Amino acid sequence: MLKREATKLNGETISISNSSDPYPRAEATEGLTRRCLEILVQSNCRIQIITKSNLVARDDDLLCKVPATVALTITTDDDNLAKVIEPFAPSPSQRLRAAQDLTKAGIPVSARIDPIIPFVNDQPQKLIKELASIGVKHITCSTYKAKADNWLRLTAAIPQVAEKLKPLYFQQGERIGGSALLPKELRYKILKSTRDLAEANGLKFGVCREGLAQLNTASCDGSWLMPKPKGG
Repeated sequence: MLKREATKLNGETISISNSSDPYPRAEATEGLTRRCLEILVQSNCRIQIITKSNLVARDDDLLCKVPATVALTITTDDDNLAKVIEPFAPSPSQRLRAAQDLTKAGIPVSARIDPIIPFVNDQPQKLIKELASIGVKHITCSTYKAKADNWLRLTAAIPQVAEKLKPLYFQQGERIGGSALLPKELRYKILKSTRDLAEANGLKFGVCREGLAQLNTASCDGSWLMPKPKGG
C-alpha cells in the first residue's frame, strides 16, 4: 500500500509516528518500519521519526540518505526508575546510546523529556547535561496529564507518589478535555526550570500542549532540526 501511495510523493515531510511508536518490539524481527523507510527514501522524502526505542539507530544508514531528524523520548536517565514507570520500553541507557550513535552518524536528534511528573523526574539536571554532551540539540517537554486509564497505571506503579499528586491534579489542577492537569502556575514553574537548564547547556527548548508557548526557544516538535535538502 505504501509503495502505491509513495508514487505520489516527491520530497514531502513525513512524520513517523505521532500516535504510536514506529519501533515496537516486533520491529526487531519483522523489519516493517525499515521497509517503509526504504520506500520513503526512494521517494526522496524528508523524514521525522518520533520514538521511545533505541532500535531507530539501526536505520541510520537510511536516514543519512535524506533530510531526517529523530526525536527520542527519554523520560529519565535512571534505569531503575524507568523499569517502574515504563517497564516495556528500552532502558534509558540504551536510548542515550542510540542518541549518541545517531548524532555521530550526522542525524540531528531532539530528546523528549515527556511527561515530567512531580516527585518522579522533575529534576532532570543530570539528564540534560548528558544529552548536551552527546550532541542532542533540542529538548521538548510537557507535564503528565492524568486520564482515567493512565492514572490507574500510575497509582499501581508508584502509589506513594500518586497520593501526593492526587490533590494537585484533582483539587487544585485544571481540566482540559478528558485530562486533569497540574495548576498552571506549577506547570509554568516546572517547565521554565527545565527550559533554563536547557539554555544553560546550549540546547533549544520547546513545550507542547501546555498553553505556555512563551517558554519556547524553538518549535516544540523539533522540526527545525530537519536539514535542508541539498541545493535547497
